[in-house]
Amino acid sequence: MKKKQRYPFLAIEGQDDMKLALILNVINPGLSGVLIRGEKGTAKSTAVRALADILPEIVVVKDCPFQRNPDGSTAVCADCGKAACRDHVLAGGKPETLSRGVRVVDLPVGATEDRVVGTMDLEEALKKGEKRIEPGLLAAAHRGILYVDEVNLLDDHVVDVLLDSAAMGVNTIEREGISFSHPARFTLVGTMNPEEGELRPQLLDRFGLCVTVSGITDPEARVRIMERRIAFDEDPDGFAAEWKKPSADLADAIRQAMILYPSVTCPRPLLYDIAGYCLDVGVDGHRGDIIILKTARTLAAYNGRAEVTAGDVDRAAELVLPHRVRRQPLQDVVVDIKGVRQGKNMV
Repeated sequence: MKKKQRYPFLAIEGQDDMKLALILNVINPGLSGVLIRGEKGTAKSTAVRALADILPEIVVVKDCPFQRNPDGSTAVCADCGKAACRDHVLAGGKPETLSRGVRVVDLPVGATEDRVVGTMDLEEALKKGEKRIEPGLLAAAHRGILYVDEVNLLDDHVVDVLLDSAAMGVNTIEREGISFSHPARFTLVGTMNPEEGELRPQLLDRFGLCVTVSGITDPEARVRIMERRIAFDEDPDGFAAEWKKPSADLADAIRQAMILYPSVTCPRPLLYDIAGYCLDVGVDGHRGDIIILKTARTLAAYNGRAEVTAGDVDRAAELVLPHRVRRQPLQDVVVDIKGVRQGKNMV
């Protein structure tokens, strides 16, 4: 069956902050996700699904509910519900593998905590005295993208669980005195329309990056959006072929950035700039400082550099601080951040 063609990521007109925030989270899932705030019809879901199509393929153990890397730990195999695979691996054999694209796992608004986290098969435990895991959506999203539309309408406790797993890269299932953990490294993307209600500040702060999108007001850009969409609807394969080369270049840049990121360093004076940013705009706690540093390092890697620059810190602050500021309205934050930098340069 032929795969349905999706609208190319790079063909999305404008929305540069949104596209950059998504790319940075794919390079470094440790950024704890991105929250995209904005009105409907601004390509939020289109961008998320389109990005998955150009990411490098991954190798997984065939039919593994935990999306296990064949070269990684086999710790989850002991509790895997697939007996044939489990017995084969524990006997020292090599599992069957396959290469596939990165998946986008949708989390419905009505999802329960058990559906998200997973649960224990208590019937199996009572009958046979063996621990068996029923994986949840976090297991399915490992090494992929977890997409939550209207995240502000989710139960707060479920949102908290998502953000914990996104930050730590591990999901823990605890039931009836039994605990089980499995890797859960995924790119968390939440979208919301502020008109339908806000997230609590404690949860808002847990998202690594936050961008606000709105409809484009430039007439020429709006015409391009119409022309491109009509061209795609009439010939999806032909339209996608026009964007194949730039999409491949972006995929290669992402791969190279993933490799480079661990070796990227940040000069100590810039750490004081980061701390100054957070103090000047009244950020609570220290999460903002740490995420700015991680984001600046990821930006440097994406641009092929092994050392963070002042420009990386500036750009990172614009993506990390707006939803954490308590002193002034959200729309004034970027201006204020730039003013802080100008003030420091004048000293």
